[in-house]
Amino acid sequence: MGIFESATLFIIMALLSAIPSTSVALVIARSITLNVANGFAVSAGIVLGDLVFIFLAILGLTLIAELMGTLFVLIKILGAIYLLWFGSFLLLSKSVIPKVAENRVKKSSLVSSFMAGFFLTLGDVKAIIFYASLFPLFINISTIEMSDIMIIVFITIFSVGGVKAIYAILANKVAIHAQKTNLENRVKKIVGSLMIGVGGYLIIKS
Repeated sequence: MGIFESATLFIIMALLSAIPSTSVALVIARSITLNVANGFAVSAGIVLGDLVFIFLAILGLTLIAELMGTLFVLIKILGAIYLLWFGSFLLLSKSVIPKVAENRVKKSSLVSSFMAGFFLTLGDVKAIIFYASLFPLFINISTIEMSDIMIIVFITIFSVGGVKAIYAILANKVAIHAQKTNLENRVKKIVGSLMIGVGGYLIIKS
């Protein structure tokens, strides 16, 4: 992966992580009702869950590329269509972030917060389809190297983990602002439009 591809992937993953969602709500809720450390623990669990899906997506794409050869172009086109659908879904979907509880709990468990983030992410099986659709835009799956995988891992940690950590630190302010404004819909429109653009570009490139 080159610098441009890496930077673009980082931006896309960071923007997707910034979309107000159930995972963001969990980070905010744990930070407010427990403490920031628990928000960080949830963030770490979310990152690990994403890494599981990423490895599964890369493994699956590599096997498909080896078995199907030139027919892999069809897989890339199907992935592009999924990204177009995903972008349209974001533009049209309604709010999913619940209101954050205001009560504060004194005792906390970093392990339970970590596992909550991890299993919440694993529950979103669509994530593996998303990653499988996105990666062909940045990587030649048929010639993928360990260095490419390591770059993706670091990008995931710093983009997804970084954004969620910011939510944990600014939990109170974000929760109040999100409930008083139309923040979620605005972010969804930006990211949805980006996904449609990526999907269209992937089809043209194929």
